[in-house]
Amino acid sequence: LAETAARIARITVTGEGSVETRPDMAVISLGVTSAAKTAAGAMAANSTQLGAVLASLKSAGIADRDLQTSGLSLNPDYSRRSENGPVIQGYIASNQLTVRVRDLAILGTVLDAAIKDGVNTLNGVSFGVADEAPLRDEARKRAVADARHKADLLSEAAGVSLGAVTSISENGDGGGPAPQFRRAAALMAEAVPVAEGEVSLSASVTVVWELRP
Repeated sequence: LAETAARIARITVTGEGSVETRPDMAVISLGVTSAAKTAAGAMAANSTQLGAVLASLKSAGIADRDLQTSGLSLNPDYSRRSENGPVIQGYIASNQLTVRVRDLAILGTVLDAAIKDGVNTLNGVSFGVADEAPLRDEARKRAVADARHKADLLSEAAGVSLGAVTSISENGDGGGPAPQFRRAAALMAEAVPVAEGEVSLSASVTVVWELRP
């Protein structure tokens, strides 16, 4: 039986599928950096500045659950002017914040308010969808259909026909939503302009069929 199974001809095909959609949420990475002569002074100034930013974000409609500290640092600020080597001339405190915006209509306003109230580091904005599952499932269906299309084409060209499917496997997790820019629309023209565009969720599957003469 093992020898017979080994002789069965098979074809292995990888299929790709993707779904494009408008995002319904955004994640902002921003920060507050403060400098002072002493470490305590730098941290105190940073805390005050960050407190104002947090209050502003909450007033703009951001919930506590959508605010998370993603980085906190305190480092000496060296001067290179000394002949005896670097000299500490002060300290720099930095606090990085990750902000989830669930209403894209207020994204520009949120950015505008944060910058006005003390944010001096903006590390980027990424877009996504709150519920990826239905879109990811549709991408998987399209990936399987793509694999079937390729298998049909190849088997027909080879003069054989497809038999039963012997295995299906998904390749990786598809990653997070990838940005697309085919339909970009500016948000909140009176505040910080932001183009939301589209996001794409993808899937990849590998399918193995038996081949029949």
